[in-house]
Amino acid sequence: MRMQLQNLRWNTAVPFVFLFVFAVVSFDQAVSSQQAEKTTTQEPEPTKALAEPKASQPETKADESASQPLTKRPDPRRPATTQKSEPKTERQIVEDRKARDAARKKGEITFDDLKFDIEKDGEFKQEMITKELKELDKKIVKLRGFILPTSVFQQSGIKQFVLVRDNQECCFGPGAALYDCVIIEMVPGKTTNFATRVVTVKGKLEIDTNSYQYPDGGYYAIYRMTAEEVK
Repeated sequence: MRMQLQNLRWNTAVPFVFLFVFAVVSFDQAVSSQQAEKTTTQEPEPTKALAEPKASQPETKADESASQPLTKRPDPRRPATTQKSEPKTERQIVEDRKARDAARKKGEITFDDLKFDIEKDGEFKQEMITKELKELDKKIVKLRGFILPTSVFQQSGIKQFVLVRDNQECCFGPGAALYDCVIIEMVPGKTTNFATRVVTVKGKLEIDTNSYQYPDGGYYAIYRMTAEEVK
């Protein structure tokens, strides 16, 4: 009798369980369909407008990369243009002269102090040597410049080289200005090493108009220095 009651309860409960599961599934499907309808009918969000184009800028050449040096390389299709620097005021000229005179008194000179009037590829004459240049003759001075690479044949133990105004091979030889180079000879027992940076040479400066002439005439240098040190 007890077994019959249990079977009766179980048979009665089964239909209710199926009805409950069916109701839950139907409710989930209804909710899902409503969400899908909202998704399809919802208007898409307007995309953000593209950034307005910047004001037009001049076209950048292919060879004008972001890593180019500060000095812009000239466009070979256009004639080179030179920027004119503003002329110095009279006060600036006076101050520059005073500064150079003070440096010269301390024995510190530049290649500008070695200049004299001569035409490019012009013939050198003794009278071109000014009074100011003669005052530097046989004086101990310091001069900054570059070691001309083609004037040395070793990296160390150098006894002689050419000191030039800049690191381009345009300051020595035919077509170069005579005042843009100095023949350097180290004092006996002293040598130096090659460097690509600016060096300061200390020694006795001399005006030599006899030693540095081409076989067929003309000069390739008129200054020489017997150097004590190169830094």
